[in-house]
Amino acid sequence: MNIRLETPADFHEVENLTREAFWNVYRPGCTEHYVLNRYRNNPDFIPELDFVMEEDDRIIGHVMFSKAEITLDDGGVFPSWTFGPISIHPDYKRKGYGLKLLNYALGKARERGIGLLQMEGNIDFYSHAGFDLASKLHIHYHGEPRGAEVPYFLAQELISGYWGGREGTYCPPKGYFVADENPEAFEAYEATFPHKEKAFLEGQLPQFCQSCGMPLTADLLGTNADGSKNMDYCIFCYKDGRFLQDVTMEGMIDHCLKYLDEMNQMMPAPMTAEEYRKIALYHFPMLKRWRR
Repeated sequence: MNIRLETPADFHEVENLTREAFWNVYRPGCTEHYVLNRYRNNPDFIPELDFVMEEDDRIIGHVMFSKAEITLDDGGVFPSWTFGPISIHPDYKRKGYGLKLLNYALGKARERGIGLLQMEGNIDFYSHAGFDLASKLHIHYHGEPRGAEVPYFLAQELISGYWGGREGTYCPPKGYFVADENPEAFEAYEATFPHKEKAFLEGQLPQFCQSCGMPLTADLLGTNADGSKNMDYCIFCYKDGRFLQDVTMEGMIDHCLKYLDEMNQMMPAPMTAEEYRKIALYHFPMLKRWRR
């Protein structure tokens, strides 16, 4: 086994590895390979912490790091870092390679003076590398209620005392949203790879319509112009490659309110119209159709 810095000659192989590692894992298909492709030209990218792992004369793993920041409660900004995607080829998963690669990279990050990392991931795995719930460090996640114990939002001080007991809110760097912000460019990039079927599978993260926010399942998918299934929008919002409602975001919220009684039947506690509108105004700007 060998771990070394990535070189330009590795780029396509590593992106294909990343695609294979993430395909249909967290969502139908994946975007992590495109994030990596675009991140190498991002000023937040740290080339000195861009590692590949080799075994059996092939690249089987990769991890990259990025600059990040935390918005402090007092209004200031605190420098921080994150990492990912971290990829292990499917043939080598669950054999300890991922933890070996991560621990090596964390050691190199510590040597470079990186004092604090936060990321989204499975604590059952990342706890073995020293990560714990970020809420224990009073670091809040931008997309969740303040003070919530977010099970997938993790952090670790690589240098003891670096965070200094502060409190603040973290939002992933903008570079991680590049596929959502540039869907046509992503689709053109994806088309350069061999075709793979997207699928809804057990264990994936919950998927939501990127127009109305309703939970997405395989039988509720909208359709593209060619009749294929659209993985982003539901049948009530998108059909034959077009949106069924020509509305603003606020108009969509009003449209959804017509079905509040039906939504409340699936909720642990019913919501009033005012409560739903407040929640929707918080979450809808994060949906692909309304993101600015």
